[in-house]
Amino acid sequence: MRRRSGAACALFRDRVCTTNTTTVICRKFLSVRGDSYTPRQTKKKKTRVTMASEDAPKVNLKEAEELALSLSDALSSGNAQEAVKLCQRLSQLSVPVSVSISSQAYPQDSIRLRVGVEDAQSDTYIPLSIMVSPDMTIAQLKDQISHDYGFPPSLQRWVIGKRLAQDKESLYSHGIRENGDQVFLFILSAESAHLTRHLHKLDQEQQRIEGIVESMESMQLLPRGPGGGGGGERAAPPPEPRHTPLPTKPPTATKPAVLPKPRLGWACARCTYVNKPTRPGCEICGGERPEDYEVPAVYQPDKQEVLRIQQEQLAVLQYQQARQEEREKNYLYLLAAEEQNLIPNAMATDCPICFSTMEPGQGIVLRECLHTFCRECLRGTIVNSQDAEVSCPDECDSKLLDREIRALLSDEEHQRVLELRLSIAESRAEHSFHCQTPNCRGWCVYEDEVDEFVCELCNETNCILCRAIHEGMNCRDYQDDLRIRAENDQAAQQTKQMLKSMLQNGEAMKCPRCDIVVQKKDGCDWICCLMCKTEICWVTKQARWGPNGSGDTSGGCRCRVGNKPCHPNCHNCH
Repeated sequence: MRRRSGAACALFRDRVCTTNTTTVICRKFLSVRGDSYTPRQTKKKKTRVTMASEDAPKVNLKEAEELALSLSDALSSGNAQEAVKLCQRLSQLSVPVSVSISSQAYPQDSIRLRVGVEDAQSDTYIPLSIMVSPDMTIAQLKDQISHDYGFPPSLQRWVIGKRLAQDKESLYSHGIRENGDQVFLFILSAESAHLTRHLHKLDQEQQRIEGIVESMESMQLLPRGPGGGGGGERAAPPPEPRHTPLPTKPPTATKPAVLPKPRLGWACARCTYVNKPTRPGCEICGGERPEDYEVPAVYQPDKQEVLRIQQEQLAVLQYQQARQEEREKNYLYLLAAEEQNLIPNAMATDCPICFSTMEPGQGIVLRECLHTFCRECLRGTIVNSQDAEVSCPDECDSKLLDREIRALLSDEEHQRVLELRLSIAESRAEHSFHCQTPNCRGWCVYEDEVDEFVCELCNETNCILCRAIHEGMNCRDYQDDLRIRAENDQAAQQTKQMLKSMLQNGEAMKCPRCDIVVQKKDGCDWICCLMCKTEICWVTKQARWGPNGSGDTSGGCRCRVGNKPCHPNCHNCH
């Protein structure tokens, strides 16, 4: 086995590539075995390598390796004094040294990590579950995602615990210690990360080379020499290095640790990334800034942020100017439309009633609901309507305006619509009175204290109480004359029959003193006779007071005497 290993090493020395990267790999491989290496190159290249080796500083790497191993043992065993001495000696050698915690110190159980994946091109949130170990670094996690899903490490941004994780940090340092812990992975676009196919290919080759180097450094090769040849005996292990005691130095006073300044900003509620205070949205996922967050007064933005704020202010100003121009344009359009009684359609459409196609300008757009119809259908809807207000034919709650109705109808049709409206309004009014002159269209709405109506169309004076025209006669004379004329006059007979019907239905009553027909139009149950001025209680149909007049409670309806109403249905006749 030793011969075969030596042959393999010789074969490996013969196959030396001309690239600098491969030369470094071969040197590292042979340094593990303690061999010297002389690459097979041309004289020109050999001269360049020799010059580089002459310029490099000469450092006792063997001593540095022994000190590094001793430092690792001292730190592992907790020997602080020895560790301080070794650190001082290593600092004098000025060699690059890396200190890391062994993976054996971390929990050995695997953890199922929940990952939320988002990108800048879409709003889709993809949940993912992967198996990791607590000692895994962010760089190793990126390599695992790159190997499993094909996303290059340069495109990955990991957000853990409200901050952006760095490559050298471990998952354990971020609090990833139990199953179900959640992190966020944001995938950048290749354009924003300045990643090309050539750079991606070089990245992959570099990762392969580093893997080869790590595997070669982990190999335990036998040393060359007289004892490591073809004999069957195993070479004795190298003697333990002896550490010479270093002179102790007096302890120096250590300065108190300066705490890092708190990072200003607001944490995104979606991806927990800490953004700059002045950003209106999250830089990673685009989430909105909390409404109650205020920018600290002591915060000073950098140049890039100042430029972004200026661009945002410019964009807001341009938006406000465009909005103001649009408002002015709409205002001018509304002014032009207000001057027109009918608004024509701007686009071709179909009438929802007759389904005919209307070219631009042929249809009518209603102002209230913006529904569009042809002229013939709207005109027919208005003419055939039996209501005072014409509703939209599309069965919505909107009504046609008077100016639209007037523009669509002829003068004769519009007059009929107005007469229909007057007739409907008269029939629906609670206290309406129509003029008693034959074929007169005049009518009014009266109040309680009004007893006469002078028609403006025929100039006749109507008695609202008698519901007749009796010029030159009072109500008593007219009713007496009506009884006399009722025997031969059919019109008087109809009027007498109307008064009789009103008395029977309770719409009117006879005065208890002068016996004329009186009625209550509105208000309380107190009325007064127009002829004899007697105060009457409408409910009891009796005089309000006794024979001595107002205030005499010895007779009449006796309302509110002893705080009792005169009738259960009394509505305050006192």
